[in-house]
Amino acid sequence: MDSLSPTQRGRLMSRIKQRDTTMEKRFRGSLWAAGVRYRKNVRMFGTPDIVIRKARVVIFLDSCFWHGCRHHCRMPKSNVEFWNEKINRNRRRDRTVTKFYRDSEWIALRFWEHNLARNFDGCIAKVLAHAFQKKT
Repeated sequence: MDSLSPTQRGRLMSRIKQRDTTMEKRFRGSLWAAGVRYRKNVRMFGTPDIVIRKARVVIFLDSCFWHGCRHHCRMPKSNVEFWNEKINRNRRRDRTVTKFYRDSEWIALRFWEHNLARNFDGCIAKVLAHAFQKKT
């Protein structure tokens, strides 16, 4: 049973940020400090969080709840059918978007929220390896 009324829950959920989350700001700040120049929230297919055009890299920072992490996503107890469909739709879209970029010869990197929390430097290193890779 939800401790909030449907109106309160709706207001709370509507305030969740889609862009410029703390996770994104920290990640982008580290990339910028390392000399990677990028664009954020570019209007490209799937709206990547970060785009490094020169290296043809798109980066998606996926939160465990909204993208349905199999380890950390805790499904709400109310309106179960809606949330299952919503999360499954997000998962399908993520797979479609990743496949699109890989088929288009772009490098699509996806980082889970929990990976950033556990191994932030490793995630940054992975981006740097692709961002500064020599194109032949």
